[in-house]
Amino acid sequence: MKLNLNEQGLIPAIAQDEKTGEVLMLAYMNPESLKRTFESGQAWFYSRSRQELWHKGAISGNHIKVSKVIADCENNSLLLKSTPTGPACHTGKPNCYFQEVKKGDAEFEKKPGNMMEELYGVIESRKKEKPEGSYVAKLLSQGVDRIGKKVIEEAGEAVIAAKNGVREEIVHEVADLWFHSLVLLSSAGLTPNDIWQELEKRRK
Repeated sequence: MKLNLNEQGLIPAIAQDEKTGEVLMLAYMNPESLKRTFESGQAWFYSRSRQELWHKGAISGNHIKVSKVIADCENNSLLLKSTPTGPACHTGKPNCYFQEVKKGDAEFEKKPGNMMEELYGVIESRKKEKPEGSYVAKLLSQGVDRIGKKVIEEAGEAVIAAKNGVREEIVHEVADLWFHSLVLLSSAGLTPNDIWQELEKRRK
């Protein structure tokens, strides 16, 4: 069976209590975490924020035993028929779905870190697939010297925009700078998470 991964190489996986039908949690899997789930009989996922595999319950002891993995009709999401050994949610709740959303109360927020990781995922997919006409694929094929030149160029334009004091220009140029910096990270085999970790160290 061919499973359809998203641009980050992941597939959503819903853990469901096979006895009660209760939805326990939603997380993401990659091929390696699915393999470990089959081998161990316990749920393994892939953390998008930490960009690493994680064994559900490795710290808390609240594992999720998986008896069956079912794909949806389009092979782009998974249902894990499961038996929880404790609370499935890190808050201590039995499952992760306990906050009712009422009409008119919903506000949507997209965290900058997540957006950055999504963009990085697209860059990684372009590097891997090399689609025809892709600017990212072309830039990566030209090597670090060319990418570095673009980063320097965009940094200079961002400074000029700041000196001009035009908000729209600053936003546009800094967006270009960040984008090309992500391409540089990709070419060096690094991820945004490596930068977040370094910034976290400096904050302390």
